[in-house]
Amino acid sequence: MSIYIAALLGLVQGIAEFLPISSSGHLSILQNLFKVEYAESEHLLFDVLLHVGTLAALFVFYWKDIKAMVKDSVSFISGNTQDSGEEGRLKPSVRLVFLILVATLPLVVVLPFTDAVESLCANTPFIAFALIITGVLLYVSGKLAEGRRTEKTASVADALVVGAAQAIAVIPGLSRSGTTITVGLARGFRREFAVRFAFLMSIPAVLGSTLVTLLKAIVNGGIVWANVPAYLVGMVIAGVVGYFALVLVKKLLSGPGGFAKFAYYCWGVGVLSLILSIFIH
Repeated sequence: MSIYIAALLGLVQGIAEFLPISSSGHLSILQNLFKVEYAESEHLLFDVLLHVGTLAALFVFYWKDIKAMVKDSVSFISGNTQDSGEEGRLKPSVRLVFLILVATLPLVVVLPFTDAVESLCANTPFIAFALIITGVLLYVSGKLAEGRRTEKTASVADALVVGAAQAIAVIPGLSRSGTTITVGLARGFRREFAVRFAFLMSIPAVLGSTLVTLLKAIVNGGIVWANVPAYLVGMVIAGVVGYFALVLVKKLLSGPGGFAKFAYYCWGVGVLSLILSIFIH
């Protein structure tokens, strides 16, 4: 793999991982239409490093939240009553950890279908239709009124429903962030909380997927050490671009229309990919 291809895919990963346009869909379309075969067994390590880059961006961006969640959860588990919430209730940061764990449970249901989902990555027309559906979800999100629920008031049912949306969004072409944020808004979340919850709850899912892919790379001998410098370039670009994508997401969601602006983009890419898939084989 050349450094230029690695840089291109790192750029796509960084932009599409957090913007509501489906990173898996875009990377798969690049691979299928332009024969960028980055995802074959010898490049499994590259897939891991791309996600490490965007995970690092997520940790940096939400570091205060993550630090509070870890610190307060450790205090709660150790039985430190001085750090308990008001009137004996859980601190918001601890409650947020609990909600994230609940939201992760639906992913267990899709584990048996992992191979079937991965096979969809080679089906460009399917991904194109999924992108069009993503556009519909984003358009709907812009019409939803802002709710009041936060980590203090969101219920277990809310977390399960948003978690189910995350599980469905493993389908390439469906945006994880777009789907989960839209469903969160539909459940009455405040916009800021819908975004924060969607990204924070993606951490266990992405970490688990990354570890599984890393194990595959080691077991299959899928590490070509000569490609590692290019891989690292892609990882760094994915991380830096991913951080600024998160900044952009926060700014867009606070403005009128929210993610609805991206609906037209997803529709355009979906229709274009569908047309190109007919002529490019």
